[in-house]
Amino acid sequence: MAGHSHAHKEHSGDDLIDAARITLTDSGEQWTGMRQSVFEELARHEKPASAYDIADNLSAARGKRVAPNSVYRILDLFVRTNLANRIESANAYLVNTHPGCRHDCIFLICDDCGKATHIDDERVTGALRDAGKDAGFTDVRPVVELRGLCDDCAA
Repeated sequence: MAGHSHAHKEHSGDDLIDAARITLTDSGEQWTGMRQSVFEELARHEKPASAYDIADNLSAARGKRVAPNSVYRILDLFVRTNLANRIESANAYLVNTHPGCRHDCIFLICDDCGKATHIDDERVTGALRDAGKDAGFTDVRPVVELRGLCDDCAA
């Protein structure tokens, strides 16, 4: 596995919430109570979570229904502002533990337990960026998903 093309700090706990709030407000968006709740709920999950999972958990915690459509809109905002990543093949989301840091993503997703691991490999994503540019695209940002079995499930 190649090293990172740049350094970034992994955040957790309250530090992650603060980094997300700063990143979102620096992008010109508001950090509302609902957005914070959605981010905190997403951050609780070690595996990719769907908007329905998040809406159900928030509904239970708040004692009133939270609409999945509202959660989808917030998650889409989080993806646009690099607070979260969308795992396309699972129609689910994973918190970005280094909010605001824009980089290429390679996700390894376990078909058995659903665990998603993020790695950086500039050789792979650099080749994909170059192919996109050769095809006439600009601002290319590869997102790659590899499916298989994690070490625990393969054992």
